[in-house]
Amino acid sequence: MSTGAPRPRPSGCSRTGVGAGAGRAAIALRYFNPVGAHASARLGEDPRGVPENLMPFMAQVATGRRPVLRIFGDDWPTPDGTGIRDYIHVADLARAHVAALDRLGVMTGFEVYNIGTGRGVSVRQMLAAFERAAGRPIPHEIAPRRPGDIAESRADCTLAERVLGWRARHGLEEMVQSLWAWQSANPQGYDGD
Repeated sequence: MSTGAPRPRPSGCSRTGVGAGAGRAAIALRYFNPVGAHASARLGEDPRGVPENLMPFMAQVATGRRPVLRIFGDDWPTPDGTGIRDYIHVADLARAHVAALDRLGVMTGFEVYNIGTGRGVSVRQMLAAFERAAGRPIPHEIAPRRPGDIAESRADCTLAERVLGWRARHGLEEMVQSLWAWQSANPQGYDGD
């Protein structure tokens, strides 16, 4: 049933297309909450303005750029009451793009793949992991739910594993440790000294 209104995308779900010559083949990757940083700690996420995603916002609170992390709802129907999302390390995402490019060489038509870990992480779990990586508590407060949010969103990556031979390798601890390594080395982002 259509109301004529645009349908919102699930929180954190992004789309990117990778195509090959003259419209012969195309692949869409639908990825869920890219996080983390390059292993060198020289490349990381530095959003302009107020970050709209949990991890970069949390990193900025941990470095003192922002005063407090707001957790939007602690009464969701989840084990700890906070929203659950699927996060994917940027290195795993880069490998998914390479796998998609390889697939384009042997296919025709259009294919869509979910790219995530297939495992959900709650806001409280992410906060606890980030506090371990930073070695200190991160100021936070509970705020009301935001309109349009949902309790849980995670990727089913079965098709990507079966057809592309791709699977996420990095877990939660690696995601937060890599982001913290970059953010702590660049507390003011790329504009810092």
